[in-house]
Amino acid sequence: MDWQTPEDSFPSAFITDANVRELAGKPPATGGWREGDPPGHRTFASLGPFAFERGGSLPALRVAYETFGELDARRSNAVLVCHALTGDSHAAGAPGPGHPTGGWWADIVGPGLALDTDRWFVVVPNMLGGCQGTTGPVSLAPDGREWGARFPYTTIRDQVAAQAALADALGIERWALVVGGSMGGMQALEWGVGRPERVERLAVLAAPAITTADQIARGALQIEAIHTDPAFADGDYYEAADGDGPHRGLALARRLALLDYRSPHELNQRFDRSWQSTRSPLGEGGRYAVESYLDFQGNKFPRRFDANSYITLATAMNSHDVGRDRGGVEAALERVAMPTLVLAIDSDRLFPVADQERVAAGVPGNIDDSRPHLISSEYGHDAFLIESEIVGAQLRRLLEVRAES
Repeated sequence: MDWQTPEDSFPSAFITDANVRELAGKPPATGGWREGDPPGHRTFASLGPFAFERGGSLPALRVAYETFGELDARRSNAVLVCHALTGDSHAAGAPGPGHPTGGWWADIVGPGLALDTDRWFVVVPNMLGGCQGTTGPVSLAPDGREWGARFPYTTIRDQVAAQAALADALGIERWALVVGGSMGGMQALEWGVGRPERVERLAVLAAPAITTADQIARGALQIEAIHTDPAFADGDYYEAADGDGPHRGLALARRLALLDYRSPHELNQRFDRSWQSTRSPLGEGGRYAVESYLDFQGNKFPRRFDANSYITLATAMNSHDVGRDRGGVEAALERVAMPTLVLAIDSDRLFPVADQERVAAGVPGNIDDSRPHLISSEYGHDAFLIESEIVGAQLRRLLEVRAES
């Protein structure tokens, strides 16, 4: 579900003075990319009118994306990377103007790496409804104001339709590989089910075929955390001064989400019951180190994300059901005949192994027969972002499988 920057996984159990200084100053009303901000390495594609599957439309869809490597003359070496909930197009590269953090998959995308940019042309778009340059709630509506909470209801299928429009604009008829983890894995699977003729290989990492009631409930709590912040102002907060936006609700949503992204074992091992300072948390006003960690991660999040966008994307995750209007999940999965990697994480408590077992059993093209490839990691759901060597080896294995022409 989540995208983690490398510093979200720093090994120390304690927040340092340098970490605290990073949060100096009041958070902006939105951490999303806005007109006039440095574009960084983004390219912007204007793709014309766009209609949403559940109603509503955009007069003009814009997709922000980054590319790595070169497209070959036959346009046959293109790889689509679908990012997770709070991610963006910056999968590789250093932080800088327009990119407050370094690439989130920098150990996977690059020369000589699993997605070798000397061989593959890697395309990473910011998803529809996101807040890093692709049209979303932060974008200006035809009336000159931000879409905000007026942004149309968005599904995973809408996001894939936007990615397909980008592929058309780039002249890419068929992807050599579509890969995604968590929410990006939902999009990847939707590509395999809804547009199989455009996908040679597929990699679904730590993602389900359908969002369950338990997962919807977890997302609903995060959405409600934002709604209950008085500064959310029904989604109309973009003119608020620094510090007056819905940063408290968004930070609380982030804290709640982090508990799903990491495993109990990792949190217990990293923090145990250690104190944050010499002051005891046992009635003396002190705090446990894990509390401080959650606060730090929550408080820096509003500086790079937008509250309305979080609601839009969390709601899109809840819409995920590859079997909707297709005769059910198993009937839909039968369409996925291309070579497919289904990767599961043994410590994942957001999308447990059983979710990937259902995908793996139903996909005819599964390169591991009827089972997912199971990796063991202490990092929980975020292992698909952190365990680069393990995940990279599996992507290399998939890319060596010959796809039908």
